[in-house]
Amino acid sequence: MSQETELKLEVHPQDLADLLKHPLLKAQTARRERLFNTYFDTSTLSLRAQRMAVRERRVGRQTLLTVKTAGQSVGGLSSRGEWEAPTRPGAFDFAGLVDDAALADQLASVAWQLVPVFRTDFTRRSWVLQHGPARVEVALDQGFIATGHAPGSQRQPILELELELLDGPVDALLDLAHTLALGPQGQAASALRLLPANRSKAERGYALFMGERPQPVKASALQLQAGMHPVQAFRAAALGCLGHLQANEAGVLHPGADGALPDPEFVHQARVALRRLRTGLRIFRGHLPARFAAHWAAEWKALTNQLGDARNWDVFATEWLPELMDADPGPGGASSQALVDWVQAQRQHAWRRAADALGSREHALRLLAFTRAVLGLQPADAPVGDVGTADGATGAGTGRRLADWARTVLRKRHAALRLQACAAQRMGPEGRHALRISLKKLRYAQEFLSSVLPSKRVARSNAALAGAQTLLGRLNDLSTAHGLLGTAPPGPASARVVAWQQVLHARLSAGLLELPAMERSLEKAPTPWG
Repeated sequence: MSQETELKLEVHPQDLADLLKHPLLKAQTARRERLFNTYFDTSTLSLRAQRMAVRERRVGRQTLLTVKTAGQSVGGLSSRGEWEAPTRPGAFDFAGLVDDAALADQLASVAWQLVPVFRTDFTRRSWVLQHGPARVEVALDQGFIATGHAPGSQRQPILELELELLDGPVDALLDLAHTLALGPQGQAASALRLLPANRSKAERGYALFMGERPQPVKASALQLQAGMHPVQAFRAAALGCLGHLQANEAGVLHPGADGALPDPEFVHQARVALRRLRTGLRIFRGHLPARFAAHWAAEWKALTNQLGDARNWDVFATEWLPELMDADPGPGGASSQALVDWVQAQRQHAWRRAADALGSREHALRLLAFTRAVLGLQPADAPVGDVGTADGATGAGTGRRLADWARTVLRKRHAALRLQACAAQRMGPEGRHALRISLKKLRYAQEFLSSVLPSKRVARSNAALAGAQTLLGRLNDLSTAHGLLGTAPPGPASARVVAWQQVLHARLSAGLLELPAMERSLEKAPTPWG
């Protein structure tokens, strides 16, 4: 078995010509070949369920049988097991191909059930480059994925760049990707849109075959070990957040063919991923290089803000607008429709800005640079779990485990939150929003560290924090909705705008009366440590 380590990048069609002009690719003649691939599975798609792929590839007169196992993919960088050898079409000789006896037996037991599911047809241009200490195969694939042969068969274009590490360190692979992304001129200002992509051709083919559209993805639970160094814990947390972000980017970048806006949850989950990532940078910052923590905190905050308008208009259009219209005792007609049209137009513009941000060359470079920087982090010489002063900053060596460090960090954050909550009644909208963000950050911190703390106590603590966060979230949404209505252009609907703002203000005033009870609940909130 070979261990395939590759980086997959989605190429923007408008940047293809410039990519081919890159000096690293122009320095040698590309090998060019047409690849016809057929992917097989059982009628119940049992291989897909195990995240495996069985493929026959026809190259000229030769046919190759390939088996790929489940792997890990983040930031476009994936690693997985792969076997490939010449075969006769339809001869699934897994025993002669796969050197893992258990896997070979498993595949042989279903060989008679394998049928074609989808195919890919693309032209591959490839180069083998020596980049520093590494040899890398660079492959540019252009063609399509297809299901069936009937007139109603479905197709999806392929235009992607794959960088496969033949030998050498992974860091050199990421450095080469960044060099190519900078374009022929080697400058960020004229960089190419080479977006890291975590979905393989097989995953895309299965989705096309099943008629599946991208669905919003929530964060996965993070599993840490109590003896980990905080830098190792941060690496796991950061890469998990990056995967969460990328899993939701496709829903923002590629809306449905009908032109309707995607599910609002895509932008929401993308922002959750960014907030979790920023929380990780903060709680682990004492164990991270200062410039690294400061730079990436600013980068991810800027992107979070770029997605904020889309989220605000989503909440207003899908939650508050229908409620305001239902509660409006006045006549409908042209003024109501004008307001609805205006809101939808603002929402469309906000989503377009969000898509531009996630599809930009700046974001492509950001993803590559961050993945490389995180993988390159190494624990300092301080003992594992060295507990410091503010937010886990390094202090005198104590040799404590990650679990002990986590308790110290969370105690300080709980104490700071209670002090902040005492002023909740006197806060304006900005202050309440800041308190809500602090609540979110504390919950995210507890979720990061939950695997090294008593699980039941973490669950009870998070439930208590969630109640306060819900109240503050409703108050923030009311304030935001009131402000968005205030930007409506003057016209026949102005009277209705004023009436709706009065409704929102009344509900906000009623919600503020719940703050003393929230303050008391936070004071009594259970802690996540034993």
